Amino acid sequence: MGQWFQQSIIATGRLPLFCYFVTLIVAFIATRINVRLIRAKIGWFRNVNVGEMHIHHAVFGVVLMLVGGVSGLIVPSSSQAGAVAAACVFGLGSALVLDEFALILHLHDVYWEEEGRTSVDAVFIAVAVTGLLLMGLRPLTWDYGTWVNPAALIVANLLLAVITLLKGKIWTGMAGLFVPPMLLVGAIRLARPGSPWARWFFAARSPRKLARAIRREERWRRPAIKVKIAFQEFLSGRHDLPSTRRGRRHI
Repeated sequence: MGQWFQQSIIATGRLPLFCYFVTLIVAFIATRINVRLIRAKIGWFRNVNVGEMHIHHAVFGVVLMLVGGVSGLIVPSSSQAGAVAAACVFGLGSALVLDEFALILHLHDVYWEEEGRTSVDAVFIAVAVTGLLLMGLRPLTWDYGTWVNPAALIVANLLLAVITLLKGKIWTGMAGLFVPPMLLVGAIRLARPGSPWARWFFAARSPRKLARAIRREERWRRPAIKVKIAFQEFLSGRHDLPSTRRGRRHI
């Protein structure tokens, strides 16, 4: 194990990325434990308040990301310890910010509402992408072994990624940036019924495709989503407060 770590992580210069990866996961789990204890009113765990104003932990996360990011820019390239420290600080800040990503997205406190699951999704995506980078994969660098201009391949991959994401296939689109053949599959296959692509092309133009998409969603996607939600709530707690989105104006 030690030899693998030396050859795969340290020798390849990925130690700061590894430390960021570990810090992100540990900090997210610790944050969720803390907020669940606060919600349950257990022990001395309390929210941070200044007078009547509640300070969300994303505020501390933004500060830590600035400190870690700027420190990583100015630390000498020869100082591995400095790079590791900056990566850890940046990972801690990233966990705090992403844990409240849904609040930033909706500009409203939806932390324990159904919309709050978006924060957990954001953390999962960040962990998955960082894990792929740690494995040595790089986005849009797939070697096709062809004579085609690399710039043309990158443009084609980005176009396929946009189509895949518009079809509502977030995980396929993100993973496809590292493994482009997945983008081709995602772009060809039927869009999810609630996706922008389905609204634009299925609702009025192709009711049959919309019906097929709904059947496929109920048969395959819904059970998988239930498993994902169960796992997420095991880690992060139940997002069971009634939604307050209705009646609010969005600009």
